[in-house]
Amino acid sequence: MIAVDPLLRRERALTTACLAALVLLAWAYIWQGAGMGMTARDMTALTLFPHTLGEPMPDMVMPEITWITVVAMWWVMMIAMMTPGAAPLILLYDRVLKHSLSRGIAAPGSTLVLIAGYLSVWLVFSAAAAGIQFLLQRAGLISEMMLWSNSAWLSGLVLISTGVYQLSPLKQACLRNCRSPVRILTRWGRPGRFRAWTMGFEHGIWCVGCCWLLMALLFVGGVMNVVWIALISLFVLGEKLFGASPWISRVSGALLVAWGIATLMV
Repeated sequence: MIAVDPLLRRERALTTACLAALVLLAWAYIWQGAGMGMTARDMTALTLFPHTLGEPMPDMVMPEITWITVVAMWWVMMIAMMTPGAAPLILLYDRVLKHSLSRGIAAPGSTLVLIAGYLSVWLVFSAAAAGIQFLLQRAGLISEMMLWSNSAWLSGLVLISTGVYQLSPLKQACLRNCRSPVRILTRWGRPGRFRAWTMGFEHGIWCVGCCWLLMALLFVGGVMNVVWIALISLFVLGEKLFGASPWISRVSGALLVAWGIATLMV
């Protein structure tokens, strides 16, 4: 056991380093603009009411962006934002897997399969978000260039809806499951790649249930607004780590509803 523990610690450190590298690469891609024609810095504005800004360079011709590029942008963004929150399940499973491998009852590579299952859910979400983005752009509700809201009604509706959802029982149910990697591991934690994929997929479903409307806030502040992306990422991580107390959801929900009402008044 004395010889095994240092090995497990090194492998756990390696898994953590790989996850950190994945997140950093995703953030670097976002910072470079993720194929949107400008860098994230150029598409970032510090304001509570982006719909009042309009198009900063209305005569600038933007390159045509394909749906696949937008899907990739959303997916990489979700990897950057959501992988840290999935790390507890991934590291716990990786530790259990190493013990199982030492006894010859687990399939190698199952941790990667679990991650693939988790990220596949966010790929489906990204495809849907990309479709909504194109619809909103064609309707003139979000800026073609800056990708933030052009409409007080759109901003207010998203903010109020997100606030109400934060206060809902469904949000709390999703958050409880999203915060419980041990529960998912107990249900699916037998050896096998299919079970590993299913475990990651289920965890991804609960995480999407927690965060889908929070991600919709990017249609308000700017899909590539790096400040909004960072703040939502920190909030999601904090809500998952400290969400046992309902006050985080209640306070954030009330603030979002108030913000939405103020947006409609502006």
